[in-house]
Amino acid sequence: MSFTSNYTTLIFDIGDVLFSWSPETKTSISPKVLRNILSSTTWIDYERGRIPQDECYASIGNEFSIDPAEVSRAFEEARNSLQSNDDLISVIRHLKIRSKGMLQVFAMSNISAPDYEVLRTKPADWSLFDDIFTSAGVGERKPNLGFYKAVLSSTGADPSRTIFVDDKMENVLSARSLGMCGIVFNDQSTVIRTLHNLLGDPVERGKQYLTFNAKKHQSETNNGIILHENFAQLLILEVTRDRDLVNLTDTPRTWNFFQGSPLLTTEEFPFDLDTTSLGFTVTKEHEDVVHSVMDEMLDYINDDGIIQTYFDHRRPRFDPVVCVNALTLFYSYGRGHQLDLTLHWIHEVLFHRAYLEGTRYYATPECFLYFIGRLLQISNDAHLAAYLKPLLIERVQERIGAEGDALALSMRLCLCARLGLRNEVDLRALLPLQCEDGGWEIGWIYKYGSSGIGIGNRGLTTSLAVKAILEMQHFSTGSPPLSPSLLPMRRRSPSPSRLTLPVQSPKPIMHRKSEPSITGNSLLQRAQLRWSRIILAIRK
Repeated sequence: MSFTSNYTTLIFDIGDVLFSWSPETKTSISPKVLRNILSSTTWIDYERGRIPQDECYASIGNEFSIDPAEVSRAFEEARNSLQSNDDLISVIRHLKIRSKGMLQVFAMSNISAPDYEVLRTKPADWSLFDDIFTSAGVGERKPNLGFYKAVLSSTGADPSRTIFVDDKMENVLSARSLGMCGIVFNDQSTVIRTLHNLLGDPVERGKQYLTFNAKKHQSETNNGIILHENFAQLLILEVTRDRDLVNLTDTPRTWNFFQGSPLLTTEEFPFDLDTTSLGFTVTKEHEDVVHSVMDEMLDYINDDGIIQTYFDHRRPRFDPVVCVNALTLFYSYGRGHQLDLTLHWIHEVLFHRAYLEGTRYYATPECFLYFIGRLLQISNDAHLAAYLKPLLIERVQERIGAEGDALALSMRLCLCARLGLRNEVDLRALLPLQCEDGGWEIGWIYKYGSSGIGIGNRGLTTSLAVKAILEMQHFSTGSPPLSPSLLPMRRRSPSPSRLTLPVQSPKPIMHRKSEPSITGNSLLQRAQLRWSRIILAIRK
């Protein structure tokens, strides 16, 4: 199904939104006094067209003890300072063109008839607006509801499909009270981003971002250093099924995390079991090579029976996520039973929630949970599913609604779809995080074990966000979730795993959170609430 917008109408304020102006004048009237004049009952009547300009200036002069001629000069200078907001107008024009005739754009302003006449002489793309409504023309003024009702009546706009933008909170509140989506214009970049998100198809925009930046989806540390590495490239390939998007280094046998020289670590960085396991489950490789490498991996198991991270006995490191990815490889080729003790430890990590603050190399709980879900799906092993899946479902349910960046939310949503769990809470949180360029904000997936420096990749986050939205769509419509496997891979038919470990019956300590109140930036809160429209569309 399409995720195109339900909105068909945009209504913008003019002053301090579509046009800027300055209260600084060369007269004796200070900016503060000038703004006080604009809030006076006399000025309100003037903007409603109830008194003429001369009477207004005379009354203002009497009320504020200012010569009416000085009032006239101050407002003449203020009118002369009017400048159109060309950046915002350009965005509105683009949105209207992209809608292919489905979007109407109106302006709605508290402004007197004489001031509006001057305003229309200012250079701006006035043809953009299907109509302009002034308080003088309607005889009503924001935030009075009568003004809004008159505009809705005249335009025939459906309030539930209308976006209203104004710089004053009280004006936005009135619009919301009539069922409109209200946006306070307090930061232009945030408002533009919100408009793109409310009016665009998140999946198509995400795909366009990925295509536009093909071969340039490099990772970045949280201190701004660009990393060329294989792991994120492999994950992007797995999620998108598109080799044209990624850069991968050719490897004759095992994989290294880094492409080329390593950064922020030792000059010689060993090949690792994590990237190698992922590489063999994503790309095609001759089975003899894969089995040979797995035989070598078995030499890197510690005294506890847990598989290690590096092909280097001088670096005895182990990590639950690395273990899960090695298990995925072994189960893919019918050799999961060779890592029974590693599997048992993974179960204990899951049971005791040892992953809640991340792991040595992975930043979030979602990384551990996501890769366990991937293990279950790729292995397609009934014994393994019986051992892990019930507990995994409980642990994922505990995470629904928890705070997280765009990557963590996307991983959680993909996993929920995979496990048959409805999760509208996190979908509402993910959608507004899409940026103006169509990609999602960077999310942190792994980190340097010694320094803790985080590593993320916008391409990976965007790939998973698009996948999450689509998988939730498939889940909601009753279709099977999308397969995570991108390329056909020759695997041996898995033999029944010889799980000699007792399947524990965990007594879960339930810490499920009720759906939390939405926090953070107030504009983001409002955008999140509006994504419920898309959620409803998905469910239909």
